[in-house]
Amino acid sequence: MRTTGFLAFLCAFALSLSTLAFAKAKNEGSFDLAQAASFGSVLLQPGHYKAEWTGTNGTVAVSLIRNGKTVATTKAELKELARPAANSAVTLQSTPSHNERIEEIQFNNRKEALFLSARAS
Repeated sequence: MRTTGFLAFLCAFALSLSTLAFAKAKNEGSFDLAQAASFGSVLLQPGHYKAEWTGTNGTVAVSLIRNGKTVATTKAELKELARPAANSAVTLQSTPSHNERIEEIQFNNRKEALFLSARAS
């Protein structure tokens, strides 16, 4: 009887850990930015970033983290791709002032992508 209770506890604990790990992985991804570009109202420098977002399909709140610090936040649209992205990639768009702004972020082996628009920023 005692063994059964202990096994049930271990199973419940393992399930809760796997659920937490899955939920965290679902709402973040990393990418490299090769050149300076704006993200919302912030000009980002080239480098490695982690994106974290809250919300589900539709409008989500996105935070970009570099070296453990949040450097920018904005809103984006989380969309599902037809198939997982082959690698992490950032699509840039030129602005009228000849600067670049992040338009889309895809994440390696993920079917979700973040789409930013001038209206969502």
